[in-house]
Amino acid sequence: MPVQRQLTLDLGTPPPATFDNFFAAGNHELVTRLRELEGALAAGPVADRTFYVWGEAGSGRTHLLQALVHEANGRALFLNPQAPLAAFAFDSRATIYAIDDCERLSGPQQVALFNLFNEVRAHSASALVATGNVAPLGLSVREDLRTRLGWGLVFQLAPLSDEGKAAVLKHAARERGIALADDVPAYLLTHFRRDMPSLMTLLDELDRFSLEQKRAVTLPLLRVMLAAREDAVPSAQTGLFDELS
Repeated sequence: MPVQRQLTLDLGTPPPATFDNFFAAGNHELVTRLRELEGALAAGPVADRTFYVWGEAGSGRTHLLQALVHEANGRALFLNPQAPLAAFAFDSRATIYAIDDCERLSGPQQVALFNLFNEVRAHSASALVATGNVAPLGLSVREDLRTRLGWGLVFQLAPLSDEGKAAVLKHAARERGIALADDVPAYLLTHFRRDMPSLMTLLDELDRFSLEQKRAVTLPLLRVMLAAREDAVPSAQTGLFDELS
């Protein structure tokens, strides 16, 4: 029945983004610094209080910012291009400002972030962590903001290898209580978009589908789900999927 199906699909909310479920790979120094940032601010003073983190889409930029906010117990603000302009104002109650996707900020938002950066630099008990898709010199923002973002610590997120992506999928499956067959991650990496957000979205869909079908998460079940989804979507809208074999 439709109602029963909807109830099934509502099960299994993905866990929040934390530092513990971020696969650090070659980014251990950055993860350690961000994990310890709030405690360092409380102990103060902190020399390095502004960070710029860049990497390709799906490299984990948003995950790190969300982890920073999640573990700051309400003392961090997450801002992105969808945030209202007023949200970029300095707030003495916040200790950490996490700004995502700087390359997509509007002109007024860029001005507000420039002013916010200066306020943070003037207040020793606060920090700012911003992300973008390229290094500061190549960032498509105002020159004064680009310069500011390059003042502090700059980190490039090292991309995950296929082995690392498979490890992330297995870890995420365990967090969701999924018994993931060993051949499923390899199949996903050869038949699906390889960026982690797309892979994690598919893992969540597979989790819900397995609950609905009352079957273990195996390669045959994955093939059934992908085939059913492609049958339900017009071919012009199936860009997420590669040709199945």
